[in-house]
Amino acid sequence: MKTPLTALALAVTATAAFAEYPDKPVEVIVGYSAGGGTDVMARTVAQFLEQELGDGASVVVKNIPGAGGQIGFTEVSEAAPDGYTLGTFNLPAALALTKDRAADYDVDSFTYLANFVEDPNTITVAATSQFQTLGELLDAAEADPGAITLGLSSLGGNDHFAANMMQDASGAEFTLVPFKGASNARTAIMGGHVAAGTMTLGQTSNFPDELRVLAVLADERSPFRPDVPTAKELGYDVQMSSLRGIVAPAGLDEATTDQLRAALSAVNENPGFQEMMAEQGNPIAFMLGDDFAETVSEQDGIASRIWAETPWK
Repeated sequence: MKTPLTALALAVTATAAFAEYPDKPVEVIVGYSAGGGTDVMARTVAQFLEQELGDGASVVVKNIPGAGGQIGFTEVSEAAPDGYTLGTFNLPAALALTKDRAADYDVDSFTYLANFVEDPNTITVAATSQFQTLGELLDAAEADPGAITLGLSSLGGNDHFAANMMQDASGAEFTLVPFKGASNARTAIMGGHVAAGTMTLGQTSNFPDELRVLAVLADERSPFRPDVPTAKELGYDVQMSSLRGIVAPAGLDEATTDQLRAALSAVNENPGFQEMMAEQGNPIAFMLGDDFAETVSEQDGIASRIWAETPWK
C-alpha cells in the first residue's frame, strides 16, 4: 500500500501536470524597439489577452530589437513550444530576412496564431507635386524610364516589394531610392528630393497637408482614407502591405494552440480593443490560424520571387 505521504506526493504531482494554462506569465517577444507600431500593437493585444485568458493571467511584452527584427524572430522560433513564449510576426519583413542572409528560422518555424494589423502600402507624392493622380505619375515613368525617383524605407521589405509589383503591373520604370527608415523616406518625399514614394497608409496619416496619397495598394479602400482609390480600381491589381500578428514556436500542442487562438479571437471582438486600435490608427485585418498561415506562405513566395528576380543585396 502507498503511504499517505506517497499518495499526497502523487496527487500534488498530478495537479501540477494538469495545471490549467497559463500558470505563469506569458511572454510576447517584439523584435523592435519600444514605442514603434509593432510594439504598440503587441502591448494593446497583451492587455486584452490577459483578460481573455482569465484567472489573473499575466502577459508581458519583451523587446529584443536588432538586425531588422531577426533577433526577435529567432528568439521565438527557438523557444520551447509550451505557450509561454509568443512573439510578434511582421510580414513581409520576417521572411524577407531569410532570403538575403543566413537565418535560423523559416516559414515552418512557427505556429501561426492570429494576424491583427494590415497597413496597406500607398503610392504617395508631396502635396506640392505636379502629379495629381496615379495615372499621371505612371505615364511620366513610362515616357522617360528611370527618370522618376521612388523613395522607399529600405530594400527587402513591403515598400520595395510594392514598388516592384507596381512596375510589373504598369510597365512603368522607376529609379528606386532606399532610405534608412520610413521617416527619412517620408521627409525626402515631402521635400521633393524624390518624385514619389511608397509607404504604408499609417505612415502618411499624420501628414495630410504635406503628402498627397495617389493610391492605396489594397483590395478595398481604407476606412481611414475612403477618398483615396485603390490601385486595383485604377486598373493595377497590386496589393502589398505591412502585416503584424502573433505567433508561437512550431510544435505548440493542439489544446494550447486552440486556447490561444480562441482568446485572440475574443480580443479582436472586444469593442474596447477595436476602439483602442482605431485611436492608434492601426487598421485591423484579423486572420486566424490557417488563414494567417496561408497568407504567410503567399508572402514567402513573393519574397522568394523578388529576391530571385532583383536581389537587394
